[in-house]
Amino acid sequence: MKIEMRNISKSFGSNKVLEGIDIDIQSGQVHALMGENGAGKSTLMNLLTGLYTVSGGDIIIDGQKKTFSNPQEAEQFGISFIHQEMNTWKDLTVLENLFLGREIKTKFGLLDNKAMKEKAADAFRQLGVSMPLDEEIGSLSVGQQQMVEIAKSFLSDIKILIMDEPTAALTEHEVEGLFKVIDGLKVRGVGIVYISHRMEEIFKITDCITVMRDGLVIDTKPTQETNVDELVKKMVGREITDYYPEKTATIREVVFEAEHLSGARFKDISFEVRSGEILGFAGLMGAGRTEVMRAIFGLDKLQSGTIKVDGKALKIKSPSDAIVQGIGFLTEDRKEEGLVLDFSIKDNITLPSTKDFIHKGLFDDKVATDFVKQLSERLKVKSTDEEQIVGDLSGGNQQKIVLAKWIGIAPKVLILDEPTRGVDVGAKREIYQLMNELAERGVPIIMVSSDLPEVLGVSDRIAVMHEGKITGILDKKEASQEKIMQLATVE
Repeated sequence: MKIEMRNISKSFGSNKVLEGIDIDIQSGQVHALMGENGAGKSTLMNLLTGLYTVSGGDIIIDGQKKTFSNPQEAEQFGISFIHQEMNTWKDLTVLENLFLGREIKTKFGLLDNKAMKEKAADAFRQLGVSMPLDEEIGSLSVGQQQMVEIAKSFLSDIKILIMDEPTAALTEHEVEGLFKVIDGLKVRGVGIVYISHRMEEIFKITDCITVMRDGLVIDTKPTQETNVDELVKKMVGREITDYYPEKTATIREVVFEAEHLSGARFKDISFEVRSGEILGFAGLMGAGRTEVMRAIFGLDKLQSGTIKVDGKALKIKSPSDAIVQGIGFLTEDRKEEGLVLDFSIKDNITLPSTKDFIHKGLFDDKVATDFVKQLSERLKVKSTDEEQIVGDLSGGNQQKIVLAKWIGIAPKVLILDEPTRGVDVGAKREIYQLMNELAERGVPIIMVSSDLPEVLGVSDRIAVMHEGKITGILDKKEASQEKIMQLATVE
C-alpha cells in the first residue's frame, strides 16, 4: 500500500493547525513523524484515519483518492492507529477490551470465547509478552495496558500501522520485543508511521524521518542522512544546548521522610529528600515505584509506616489530606487521574488551590485568570486562551497543565511520576529547567522515571527498586546505567 497526502490543511474554527502538508507512507518502511507537541503530527494521522475531516487537500491510496468516515472504516481497509492516550474500558477484562466491537461468534450467534482467547494469545505471542486475559484491565499497569492497545492492531489484517509514542510506558525488555515485532512487520510488507520523541529509537528502527513544526512539514529525509542535532534544530527552530540543564540548587536540610512504608505491592520502604534535592526513582515496570508514590499521596492504602514533612508525622488518608499538607503529585496517568479533560485550562490549574482565590466568600475570577496566564506563559503552553478545553490540547501540553496545577499549590514536596512521558525534546528541557527552579526555591522533588538517561541527567541521588523493595540508593557521582540495572534486577 502507498499513501500520498497532498497539500493537506486542517482548521478548527478560525484556528489553522495544518497547512500545505505533503507526506508519503510506503509499505515495508518505518517512517518517523517528529515535532514538538502541538506540531500537528497526531492531527495529521487522525485526518488519514477519518477521526477528523480534511479541510483541504487530497488523500491518495494506491493511486485513488480516498477518505474514511471513521477510524473503524480505516481499520477495515488495513490502516490501524495505536494512540498515545489509551482507549480502554477499565472495568472490562483484557479479552473484552481486545474484542470490543470485533467479537467472534459461533454459528449460533454466541460469543466464541475459545476462538477469541486463541487469537488474543497469538497476538501477545507475536509481541513477546504474556497477559492475563480474564483480569480487568484497570488492575494492570500503564505499560501492560499499552501492550493491550498494541495487541489490538494484530487482530486485523494491517497494511499500515500508525504508532503514537508506543514505548512511552514500556520497560526496556518490552521495547526490545516491540522492535522485533516491527522488524517482522516490515518483512511482511507493513508500512509503519512511528511518532516518538525518543531519539535513540528513531535512529534504531526508522528508514526515513519527516519533521513537522507549527502545522508545517519542515523536511523529509532518510534517517541515515541526518543526526540528533539537526533534527532538534528543525523541530524547535533553534539549537538546544545542554540537554539536561545544570543544576545549581543548594541541598540543605531534610524536608521529607518516609519510614518503613508498606503497602499492597511494596514493603519496608525508607528514604529521605532534602531541601533543593531531586531524588530519582528507577526500576523495572512492576517494581513498585508508582505504588509507593500513590500511597504517600493517599490514592492507595498505606498499610504501615510513617510519612514526615519538616519532622512532623502526617496523617494522610486521601489526596485532599496530602494537598492540605503541601504534597503535590503529578500522576503517570494524566488522562484518567491528572486532568478533567472536559474542563478548561483555568479550571484544571486552579482545581487543587480553589480556596486561595476566594475573597469575601466569592471566587475572584480575575485573580485566578491572571494566575493561570502567568503559569501557562512560564510553561509555554500552546493554547488559544485559558478557557480552552484541556481535552483539545496535545498530550505534551496536557502534561504541562498537570505540572502547572501542582506548582500552583506552592508545594512543600513535589512528586513527579514520569513527568516527561510523551513530551517533545524542547518541552522536556523546559520541564527540567522548571524542576531546577523549584529546587532552587528549596522544594524537594521525587521523580519516578523509566528513562534511565533522564534519571541520571536530572537526579542528585537515585533510589532503585526491585519487586517492592529499595535495593540501593546511589549518589549521582557513582551512578551509571549499568549499576542501576544491576540493582533493578537483583534476585
